[in-house]
Amino acid sequence: MDEDMIEEKIEISEVKPSSSNTILFPNENKYAHIKNKMVRNQKYKKEKQVKQKEKKKSKLERKKSAEPKQLPHTIESLRDKDETFVDELVDEDRELVSHDLENDEFSNYYKQSYEPKVLITYSDNPMKKTRIFGRELTRIIPNSVSLYRNRSGVKKIVQSAIAKDFTDILVINEHRKEPDGLLLIHLPNGPTAHFRLSNVRITTELRKNHKDITEHRPEVILNHFSTRLGLTVSRMLGAIFHYSPEFEGQRAVAFHNQRDYIFFRHYRYGFDQNGKKARLKELGPRFTLKLRSLQRGTFDSKYGQYEWIIQGKRHSMETSRRKFFL
Repeated sequence: MDEDMIEEKIEISEVKPSSSNTILFPNENKYAHIKNKMVRNQKYKKEKQVKQKEKKKSKLERKKSAEPKQLPHTIESLRDKDETFVDELVDEDRELVSHDLENDEFSNYYKQSYEPKVLITYSDNPMKKTRIFGRELTRIIPNSVSLYRNRSGVKKIVQSAIAKDFTDILVINEHRKEPDGLLLIHLPNGPTAHFRLSNVRITTELRKNHKDITEHRPEVILNHFSTRLGLTVSRMLGAIFHYSPEFEGQRAVAFHNQRDYIFFRHYRYGFDQNGKKARLKELGPRFTLKLRSLQRGTFDSKYGQYEWIIQGKRHSMETSRRKFFL
């Protein structure tokens, strides 16, 4: 028997036919032809041990050679490039973006020309967890108040809030006794962002002692908003907090964007005696936001102009798992 015939037999043994005998799949166990189960398992274990030794050996070699650790491939690291990535714009486009930021609706806040004043309200007849969640937001967001809606429409609330010098409105919606939506309206001229709200855990669900949250203004961390839309959303979220944090309180709130999900966390941090290592203690609450729409101006469900919206059926815009918008 010549060598070509031997190679062909080896290749055939490494594949297995489908049930219809039309498609060949890689053979899951290359020792399947051995009928003795004990011998088959011994060979499989022996091969596995050899692979583990090779893996350890290569790992030690990498450590000795001080090679940089290879980052694993994730959906986030393999995301499709977006034309509006802020860090990858050419000089002319960078100037255009910086000009837009200097003249957008939040420019006065970032120039520190006013202090934010936030109104937090709810859907009609909010249940217990929604009410507690709103009150906890008042402990996190400086200069904020929580008021019931009393069956008033959103447009009427906007007019009343403008008259009372509020700069932002948060409307917490609920479904089946759980908070499930967040409407953020920047006053007096918008924009309005609608978020899906999920994974809400109030402070008492995270920890027993929640009385050590001080009234100091927290630091705000806005992380991984890389597109032009993401930059607008991050500026909008940052503008509801005071621009001058009180560092002695050692409190920080973080909005971390990952795959278009915005994760919120509230921490207290501390340092060891040498000041080199930091310790984090989660204070709560925690929740996740997913942008559904961004509307120009204040809330208008009928005639509002949308800068960005998820249209049509579910996942209709998500043509690729690697396509993200923030």
